[in-house]
Amino acid sequence: MSKAPKSANRVVADNRKARFNYEILDTYEAGISLTGTEVKSLREGKATIGEAYAGPSGEEFYLFNAYIPEYLQANRFNHETRRPRRLLLHKHQINKLIGATQREGFTVIPLKIYFNDRGQAKVELGLGRGKKLHDKRETEKERSWNREKARLMREKG
Repeated sequence: MSKAPKSANRVVADNRKARFNYEILDTYEAGISLTGTEVKSLREGKATIGEAYAGPSGEEFYLFNAYIPEYLQANRFNHETRRPRRLLLHKHQINKLIGATQREGFTVIPLKIYFNDRGQAKVELGLGRGKKLHDKRETEKERSWNREKARLMREKG
């Protein structure tokens, strides 16, 4: 009686607007420091990172404004839903991200929260620059053209 294989990288929360609003130049994988009730709530797949951002606080990097709802069965042992959560990165990665945000005006955006194949919660961070309105229009135009092209190809066979 073998267990069914776990799907690698089960995505819990996805920031779909991030790639539309920001030009993502580099991505990083970071661990996230969570309490037990936060992990259980994430396993239920109820998290939102639409308004979340990552930033330095002293010598460490934190995930701010990510919403992980309370775990219903935990009653008084529950966690605060929007507390800052420490991100687990290497020192050189932290220094690189701090330098990019302070000197070059980049933003660190969480792209998705997922569980890896070992069952650990991870955050994919994107280092990006905000898009201007004309860049967003260009992205939308390209997306609609690709959709139209695919429709025409299907019709032609």
